[in-house]
Amino acid sequence: MKRRVAILISGRGSNMVALIDAAKAADFPAEIVTVISNRADAPGLEKAAASGIPTVVIASKPFGRDRAGFEAVLQARLDEHKVELICLGGFMRLFTAEFVQRWSGKMLNIHPSLLPSFPGLDPHGQALKAGVKISGATVHFVIPETDAGPIVMQGAVGVADGDTAETLAQRILGVEHRIYPEALRLLAEGKVRLEGDICKVSDSTASGALISPAIK
Repeated sequence: MKRRVAILISGRGSNMVALIDAAKAADFPAEIVTVISNRADAPGLEKAAASGIPTVVIASKPFGRDRAGFEAVLQARLDEHKVELICLGGFMRLFTAEFVQRWSGKMLNIHPSLLPSFPGLDPHGQALKAGVKISGATVHFVIPETDAGPIVMQGAVGVADGDTAETLAQRILGVEHRIYPEALRLLAEGKVRLEGDICKVSDSTASGALISPAIK
């Protein structure tokens, strides 16, 4: 049986599209059963609908700071669709600790840096300011602390001297689209386990070295 997945978005949903496309494969162990947005004007809603995915809008603005009230409505929609796993795809609203605990080990997020480096806002600008030579993206479990959950998968790119936040973001986005579906696959197949704050992956192997600047 394929695991039932909801994707939560607030904007364009580029990672959402990558997940939806991956889930079209017959052997993918999860199916996207709904896309939920806290903004009615999120461009990703049209993309999801075009792929035949049922969409839901739960406008967060009327709830103000009442996170629990918003989450009660959200949970009801998740229950309606019998959701088992959640993927956040640029979902710009914080959760209460209670909601996160309810979905502990079942809710993934992706962040465009090699966590624990550069959490929070403007990770690409942070990376460039720090002068790192390698950056990337991280899929991690969601915990109450922002961008701090156990790491499931990471992908990296070299940072060029001439990079701007925009050019670096674009290269890293390509990595995001590769690793997020694979991380969901691992979770849906039951190949990840949590040991305290560490995520272990069954049958995992390390890929080759990425060295930047390249050695000639």
